Amino acid sequence: MMTESPLILVINPGSTTTKIAIFEGTEMLKELELTHTASDLAKFKASLEQLDYRFEAVSKAITDMGYKESDLKAAIGRGGPIKPLESGVYHVGDALLKDLISGHATDHASLLGGLIAYKIAQKNNIPAYIADPISVDEFEDVARISGCPELPRISLVHALNIKAVAEEVALEEGKKLNEVNYIVAHLGGGFSICPLKKGRLIDANNANDAGPMSPERCGTVPLQGLLKMCFSGQYDYPTLRKKLIGRGGLVGHVGTADCREITKMIEAGDKHAKLCLEAMAYQIAKEIGAMAAVLKGEVDKIILTGGVAHNKIVMDYIKERVSFIAPIKVRPGQNEMKALAIHAVKALKCSEIIKEYI
Repeated sequence: MMTESPLILVINPGSTTTKIAIFEGTEMLKELELTHTASDLAKFKASLEQLDYRFEAVSKAITDMGYKESDLKAAIGRGGPIKPLESGVYHVGDALLKDLISGHATDHASLLGGLIAYKIAQKNNIPAYIADPISVDEFEDVARISGCPELPRISLVHALNIKAVAEEVALEEGKKLNEVNYIVAHLGGGFSICPLKKGRLIDANNANDAGPMSPERCGTVPLQGLLKMCFSGQYDYPTLRKKLIGRGGLVGHVGTADCREITKMIEAGDKHAKLCLEAMAYQIAKEIGAMAAVLKGEVDKIILTGGVAHNKIVMDYIKERVSFIAPIKVRPGQNEMKALAIHAVKALKCSEIIKEYI
């Protein structure tokens, strides 16, 4: 059993950056964002091919920050899109390693978090973990059914931030997460609107498939119009996918995903920008209402989090439409690095909570 505050390495890879941080227990000592230039990444055909390159960059950064790898007690990284699993912290063992390497669902930079953690851990004889990857699946069976038998609804969700923020709010109110029902709206580049029933993510819009439009994603769109686009001859699959996921939402309507820029456009009198921002907020409110129905109206609190939660126009619009459901807590931004560190500390203190990936 671990009693002192251990040094923990947290690794969070993105498409062109790798965020790393050293924690002493749950207190961050130092954080660094490593930027990978286009020319550096051009030699790699896929994210997983970047493993050795990013591992060496992380190892060097640890030294540059003034720490020794040998002083670390654990390493934890983002898990990436692997197979469906329950929420929690997972030991990076053979089965998980295999799926991380294979890119079980899709090739994505976040897969490298667990892989880099594993390489650091093997080198220094310490444990490696991942926690609450986006493929966390706690859906109830009824939530999996779509109107097309060949297309079941899939859980891909911003579980790490959602669970961490929900637990923080519950603790502030003297509750445990398994004692409350929350609706959490993670509002970043993509959105996850989720009902937490006694702490379990029992439903969610998959941001790449449905739900509100977001700064970069189209969300739910008219089905027949989409089918016509697919067979128009104007798009191949990669081009259309990018239009819907990456160049959809606010980017498609007003040319930017930055709500701060859109606010300036509105202040300058841009009525179209105002309508589009309100439309996004309107769709978020609709999805929150739908998730209230999932919980049969038994909602203790609505939590609005993520980068978009900094935007007062959006927050006020949502509050106006959903405040009748439950009290609202706005928790802007996200702290995924600390959330990962908390998981690692808990795992070191109590090995019984560590889950084995099968």
